[in-house]
Formats: sequence, structure tokens, C-alpha cells
Amino acid sequence: MLRTVLVVVAEATRKYLLNGWLAAALTIPIVVCTAAASDQYDPRNFRVDLQALRTIDAGRQTFRFATFGSEAFWGDELQLHQAIAGAKNGGIGPGVSPQAALQLGLKVDVDALPPQVKKAIRTGALDLTDPSNTLQLLRLNAVIGLTGTFSGDRLSAVGIQCALCHSTTDNSFAPGIGHRLDGWANRDLNVGAIIAAAPRLESVAALLSTDVPTVRKVLASWGPGKFDAELFLDGRAFQPDGRSAATLIPPAFGLAGVNLHTWTAWGSVTHWNALVANLEMHGKGTFFDPRLDDAVKFPIAAREGFGHIHADEDQITPLLPELHVFQLTLNSPSAPRGSFDASAAQAGRAVFNGKARCSSCHVPPLFTEPGYNAHSAAEIGIDDFQAMRSPDGKYRTAPLRGLWTHQKGGFYHDGRFPTLAAVINHYNEFMSLGLNAAERYQLEMYLKSL
Repeated sequence: MLRTVLVVVAEATRKYLLNGWLAAALTIPIVVCTAAASDQYDPRNFRVDLQALRTIDAGRQTFRFATFGSEAFWGDELQLHQAIAGAKNGGIGPGVSPQAALQLGLKVDVDALPPQVKKAIRTGALDLTDPSNTLQLLRLNAVIGLTGTFSGDRLSAVGIQCALCHSTTDNSFAPGIGHRLDGWANRDLNVGAIIAAAPRLESVAALLSTDVPTVRKVLASWGPGKFDAELFLDGRAFQPDGRSAATLIPPAFGLAGVNLHTWTAWGSVTHWNALVANLEMHGKGTFFDPRLDDAVKFPIAAREGFGHIHADEDQITPLLPELHVFQLTLNSPSAPRGSFDASAAQAGRAVFNGKARCSSCHVPPLFTEPGYNAHSAAEIGIDDFQAMRSPDGKYRTAPLRGLWTHQKGGFYHDGRFPTLAAVINHYNEFMSLGLNAAERYQLEMYLKSL
């Protein structure tokens, strides 16, 4: 039996290699190598396993490289590519150099760089202050989340991918340059500053019923690691106290088994993928959500019919299933050894499940509620501004695994708590938990260990 299964594995691997599926082939789980598995594995299931691998890989390609036709908005309409290229390269203004791109939080995939380019960066032979080298990186498809379209030597359009906000790098080559980390929140990315660089923002101003200088002011208020997904729906750019209404970019990993997606529980992962691809990335597709017909809560969306989008050529919907499957394979990364006090974390687990009552909502091992995982602002002791920008007026119980990866920018939807210790102090006071200093420290270490 074992020999039969290994033959099937070998043949499947050979076919994958012949079709350029090396990465997928190498990830085939060799569960058949134990006697128990060899007795139980049915090779007739292997076709299903291979199809699963094929779907995951297709979803990975969608997540990393699909622009969904967004070039029409970012390129044709906003002319962002002109600002990236600069006047010396057929665009306008000074252009965006690799150095400036990295300062904006854009990341470079080291695996897309040829050896000679990596050598030039190491030795300083590649001028990182020259925008023409940014164009070369775009030609190599090395700028994570950003695709350039070229007409001859000139950059003629740009499009964006999911990976722009929800991937970063391990910085293994240099700061901002390394191997991809799919699903990680890019808390360095200054989305507002990137959009503000576009030379044509008149259409955005018209949508928001304002002027271009006001649009640029709003975009400048976001800062690194934040994005306001509801702005094009309700036009509410600032909170009552004058702070930006933008929220932190969340991670896209650890979503398997999690019901509601986003800070404010808009819907499932697939719902939000469709909404973002159509209404935020400005791709060409189909989207249906009649809740956006509420002219009181979503005046812009209701006026523009954003709850009823139909493109002549749907470049989004066919990609949603494989994208969803890939996202569900993105497990939360384990905390690095030495990044937390292990003995305190062990004690903190008992605090989490006991005196602190965290597990009543953050149910292990999902660390969110199985089922309807949303709460009112009053239940968690904060204001309801951001919650009321969503259809149900609730905040989602955020999954806690991988918290250590997105500590930059603070916690909660708007980063109001700068540290995990501040979050714990909030609940300790709001819920009258009576945690002493040692217990609070132990709980913090446990959260950092997840």
C-alpha cells in the first residue's frame, strides 16, 4: 500500500514539475511515510488533494498579482503612474525613487530580483535615489502589491493587488527588501501619501463633494499603516474629536474558522474581498450589498449605487473562490523564541482563561467566538463612531493569534491603545477584573506568545 501511494506521489510531483508547479509539489504533505498513514490513505483521494494544491496556488497568484482591472482607476483616471515615473521618464514631477518608495512603506520581493540587481544594491552600484530604477523594479514585478504596465520604455499605467496592504517582507536582504510574508499587515505603508501623489484627484473630490486640497488634507491625516475603507461610502473623514477616521490595516492571516471579517464586522472574508476589490481597489467586477442603499448611513454609496455594481467584463468574481481558499491557508505565524517571557506566558494562560475572563469571547483555539463574533461598543467600553459606519453597528471580536506581528501602530481598530499593556489596563478597569501587576504582565506575555 505504501509503495502504491508513493508512486502516486512521485507521478503527481513529476506532472507538477513539468507544468511549473515546483512550489506546490514541494508542499505536498507526505503523510504516507508512517505505517499508520500507509494503512489508511486512499490514493483515490489524491486527485482531490492535487486540485486543492492547484486552487491554493492559483489563489496565491491572485493575492500577489491580480489587479482586477484597477489600472483604469489608478492609471487612466488618477494618473498615479505619471507621478511614479517622474518628468525625466515621461511622467511629471520628481518621480518616486526606490528610496522614496521604501520610505512610503512599499516593499520589494527579493526573490524577484536577478543576481546582478541584488549585487548592485549590495555594492551601491544601483542608485536608489533614481526614479528610473523604480521603473526597473516594476518591470521585474518586484514591488509588492503594485504592477506597472509599460508601453515601450514608458510606464503607462499601474494597478494594485491585495498584497499591497496585506503583505510585507522579512527584511532579510535590507530594510523593506526580503522574502514575502503573505497576509501580514503592512503597518509601514502610507496609503494616503501614495494616493495624494496622484496628479488627478478631481474625480475623488467630486465623489466626496469637496475640492482637491481638502482631499489631500484628508489623505495626509491617515499616516502609516492606516486606510479609511468607509470614506467612499459615507464621506466621514474625521472623528468628532478631529482625529482621522482611518483605521489600522489588519492582517489577512489566521482567518480559517473566523466568521466575520474586518474591525467592524461587515461580513465574511469573501464579502469583504468582493467589496474591497470593487469599491476600494476600484477593479472591474460585480458586487451586491443592498445595505449600502441606506442613504442616511451611506450617503455616497447610496447615491452612486455602490451596492449594485456590474461590470461589462467581470475581472473579480471568477477569482474570489481561489483567493478565499488561499487566504484560509495563511496560518498565524508563531511568535519568535525570546520575544516574550515564556514562564510568565505560561502563567498568563491561566489568567486568560480564568480571572481575566478573556476566553469568554476570545475562545481558544480560534481566539474569537465560534459563530456571531461581534459586540456593541458599550459591551467593550469604547465609543461607537467606527462601529456605526458599518451596517450592523458592531465591533468584531478580533482573533488574537499573531498579535506580535502587528504591534506597530497600536491596538484596536484605530490604534487607540499603544500597547497590549494598555489594552489589558482598559479591560481591567472597565470590567473590574481586579488583576494585579503580576497578573497583567503574565497576561501580556501570553498574548505576545500566541
